[in-house]
Amino acid sequence: MAEIIHRLIDTNGIRLHVAEAGPKEGPCVIMCHGFPESWYSWRHQLHALGDAGYHAVAPDMRGFGRSSRPLDPAKYTQSKLVGDMVGCSLRCLTNPPSSRVMTGARR
Repeated sequence: MAEIIHRLIDTNGIRLHVAEAGPKEGPCVIMCHGFPESWYSWRHQLHALGDAGYHAVAPDMRGFGRSSRPLDPAKYTQSKLVGDMVGCSLRCLTNPPSSRVMTGARR
């Protein structure tokens, strides 16, 4: 079973907690949780995708879990959240540019 590794990355002006599994050189899959969940919602998928050779990444979204919690409500706009995921993909993506990055959403 693929081991889940935790780390903090600096992106888009905040610190984002991410849980990762699988080979870093594999195609990257980023799984975004909804309210009021956390990376933990994706724990089973992290193992399965990591075992299948994907670099599976599940961040704690801004304001959740171990990620930064800005006090200003204006820091939680859709464009800020998208910026967080773009930054996350740039920090986590170590495979060639031709590899795919897929983003999942859970409601």
